[in-house]
Amino acid sequence: MTPMTSPAIVPMAEAHIESFHRALDIVAQERRYLIFLEAPPLATTRDFVRGMIENRNPQFVALVEREVVGWCDISRLERPVVAHRGTLGMGIVPDYRGRGLGRQLIETTLTEGRRQGIVRVELSAYADNARAIALYRKVGFVQEGVERDAACIDGRYCDMILMALIDKANRDAWRSTI
Repeated sequence: MTPMTSPAIVPMAEAHIESFHRALDIVAQERRYLIFLEAPPLATTRDFVRGMIENRNPQFVALVEREVVGWCDISRLERPVVAHRGTLGMGIVPDYRGRGLGRQLIETTLTEGRRQGIVRVELSAYADNARAIALYRKVGFVQEGVERDAACIDGRYCDMILMALIDKANRDAWRSTI
């Protein structure tokens, strides 16, 4: 691997939205990792990021010279009976994969999620995305199920692996507040 500038992991800010949108589009257009085939319109992405910031959801980006090269976020569910849960999303542009950045991003995001009292973090990954599934297992996610033929990309059906990580300490703390 050629030496590259080490990315800085920082909380998402409005200043990162356009760069995040570009990174999201790069990963989406690979048609292998995300449920998007291209990034949503910039206005939609802007609304998403602003909503995440307003709701104080954990959301981090990896920056190299002010350009987003990766991201990780947890979208907390809103209804009271599921407010202890969140859905994890992440991506890394191709040139920065395989360098430990995914693990740094996910650990930073999960730490913030725990700090905010999120008990259960769930995700889905394409069954053929072995690298991502291995990363999720390394940080404590366990497989809970498989959705058969859950996506169809260019006529190819893909299974989705459903995974979750439960923070038992946060669960017990959450339970004591009810």
